[in-house]
Amino acid sequence: MLQAIGLTSTPHRDRPPEVDDLTFEARPGLITALLGAPGSGKTTALRLMLELEPGRGVTYFRGRPLHKVAHPAREVGTLLGDVPGHPARTVRGQLRLMCAVAGVPAARAEEMLHVVGLDGLGDQRLGALSLGMDRRLGLAAALLGDPHTLLLDEPAEGLSPRENSWLYGLLRGHAQHGGTVLCTFADPKEAARVADRVVTIDGGRLVADQDAREFARTRLRPRVAVATPHAARLGSLVTREARAARRSVEVVAEDGSHLSVYGTTCAEVGETAFRHGILVHRLTEEVGDTGPTPPGPRPAPAGAPAEPTELLPPHTSAPTPHPRPPITPALPRTPLRPLRYELRRLLGVRTTYLLAGAVLVGSVALAVVLGRAGHTPLPHLAAAWPELLPLPPAAFGAGVLGALAFGEEYRYPALAADRGTVPRRLGLLLAKLAVSAGAALLLAVLTVALDAQALRLVYGGDLVRIPPDWPSLAASWAGLTVGCAWAGLLAAGIFRATTAGLAAVLAVPVAVVPLVQKALAAPQARSVAGLPARLRDVAWLRWPHLLDNGLAAALHLLARPQGAALALSLCVLLCAYVLTSLRARARW
Repeated sequence: MLQAIGLTSTPHRDRPPEVDDLTFEARPGLITALLGAPGSGKTTALRLMLELEPGRGVTYFRGRPLHKVAHPAREVGTLLGDVPGHPARTVRGQLRLMCAVAGVPAARAEEMLHVVGLDGLGDQRLGALSLGMDRRLGLAAALLGDPHTLLLDEPAEGLSPRENSWLYGLLRGHAQHGGTVLCTFADPKEAARVADRVVTIDGGRLVADQDAREFARTRLRPRVAVATPHAARLGSLVTREARAARRSVEVVAEDGSHLSVYGTTCAEVGETAFRHGILVHRLTEEVGDTGPTPPGPRPAPAGAPAEPTELLPPHTSAPTPHPRPPITPALPRTPLRPLRYELRRLLGVRTTYLLAGAVLVGSVALAVVLGRAGHTPLPHLAAAWPELLPLPPAAFGAGVLGALAFGEEYRYPALAADRGTVPRRLGLLLAKLAVSAGAALLLAVLTVALDAQALRLVYGGDLVRIPPDWPSLAASWAGLTVGCAWAGLLAAGIFRATTAGLAAVLAVPVAVVPLVQKALAAPQARSVAGLPARLRDVAWLRWPHLLDNGLAAALHLLARPQGAALALSLCVLLCAYVLTSLRARARW
């Protein structure tokens, strides 16, 4: 059972809250409709239930709030608008990514593709999906963890009648297997036709909580819809004849040429128009919406009512319930889940491969050109780093990959409707740092290897030789690429934009390095030589002498302007990221 108690959103400036003290419940085995006009607070209410929106109140999912549920994806599945995913990602890749979020094996993606009828579209790109296919994919993502509760925000909006029939059949099957289904609706007739219980809100407040039959009886009334150029005349004639016959008839003028007549039939209105020679363009019987039910005492909960099949259109059968496939065992909650998610995010789009290919091709071309000049030092030659560029291609490419790690997270928020399965702060940050560092190191190694082979092929083996200080050069090269990747990642995480990450990467060589050079060149600057030996003297523990060499190499790298500038920039960005995260948590 879902119980929403006192949901109230945080008001913006001087405006009232979008949701104000909303309390209702959705029972298992039923489809509950949250009905309201556009702007009534339906979507905000769902976001409050999922703890995605700041506010007051609590929502219990089978007696527990969502942040206390061990496996949220097994408790609630959501569909809030379009599927959040990179347009270049495939349908199968998106579901596997969401499997890492939900903590279920990747094989679950194939099962859900079959359930929602997307078996043959696994390799289709998200950007090429139609609206109906996008909704099917969204339902597949919501059902990955076999949740007990489904929260769906107008899932049938814009779909064809055939797609609607399939969608509501799937939801009916979920409810008949004991699940709880809560959908938002803007059309009262659609809510009465599909749902077992209708919760009506207006201005963020509860207006009525009714059984679907009671809702249809009190709010939906049969009417005769008339289109005529003489609407005012026909309306007055129908009212006069009904008063003479002592019948209760209500005539409502929709606009200058349309009428809605309640309490009569098409035959009676048509005969009145015929007798008085009034031209009629349209005459049909409909089910009309009489507006929200006036506020009143909340009715006592009732048992599961029968489906209101009398509101189904003629010659339309109720959708067939769909079976729910058995779910495979959940994966344990380990630190590998964010890492698995980040690897699938990085490798699931072509951007990563295209960027790496461009960096490698550009590095080889630059290395060949620099080798022909004949005056470039060997380290810069192997890294394809001309003096005119602030960064070599590999370091800049690593920075771009780092910036995309958080930039794409905010632009295509795959975790937007999730709460608590993949940690959004520490766990996800560590996974992104580890994966971006691995990608940067791989790019650095491939760049040097390909540049060396290209130089050997073009100019012979005399130009390429291993220098005696290659360990320190390798460490410096690795530190540069990893530092650029982390700088782009942290800046994009702070400012929530890829461009901010790229700006931070370029700011290090352009702005920070000159400042550090001036500081290190000052007359009062002192050397830290001999620090490892002094640390050994004051430390309680004794470590191997090999660590002294490693510490000395690290200090040597930090003593260089580039290393000091990167270290300073990363410390500042990391502190800013922590402060930003703490501030966001304090708002909650």
